Amino acid sequence: MKAKMRKSSTEKRLAKSEIVEAVPLNSSRAINRGKLTCVLYLRVSTDKQEAENQAVQLRSFARKQNWQIVHEYCDHESGAKSNRVEFQRMFTDASRRKFDLLLFWSLDRLSREGCLPTLRYLETLTRYGVEWRSFTEQFFDSCGPFRDAVISIMATLARQERIRISERTIAGLQRARAAGKILGRPRREVDVAKIRRLRRSGKSWREVARAMGVNSATCFYRLRRLRKGR
Repeated sequence: MKAKMRKSSTEKRLAKSEIVEAVPLNSSRAINRGKLTCVLYLRVSTDKQEAENQAVQLRSFARKQNWQIVHEYCDHESGAKSNRVEFQRMFTDASRRKFDLLLFWSLDRLSREGCLPTLRYLETLTRYGVEWRSFTEQFFDSCGPFRDAVISIMATLARQERIRISERTIAGLQRARAAGKILGRPRREVDVAKIRRLRRSGKSWREVARAMGVNSATCFYRLRRLRKGR
């Protein structure tokens, strides 16, 4: 009798151990006994078939890694800008930890904005606690052993990119000055004598500005410069 009771209690414990707690899709917790929740990001310019080709291979890869795909984001536009609808939605969901890992086809599918912006996107995902992985570039893997080395290399490239942009900007300004071009916003001509007459007639700065068609600060500073003899 005691043996039967022990067998019955053992069966109950085994039955309980087989129960898997249901986890909503918007949770960053692992689904089905420790699986990572994964999302796919796809981007193509116009060809929908190419997007589907990417998706098929990414889904297959995620299954082999035992990752649970909870959503797919797909943009059909250029990667040279960040205001892509699905791209922004993906980052919003990442900030809310709705998934554990982002899988994309390649780095240029994620962004074509340059090394510095792309590095910032990856750093943002890391700050949110979200891992990332490139399917075609295995070294771009925040889960892998070369993560720190890859981030360090990208940071160096981004720093060089900032320097090059700064150098090009300075060189462009120097060429413009050498060519006699006036840089900055063109100066608007204002009849300072008229401003003075309006002020002497008792008009407020707001009324003067409305009459002159400029803002009140411009009227004030132009009249002050006249009084200082400049």
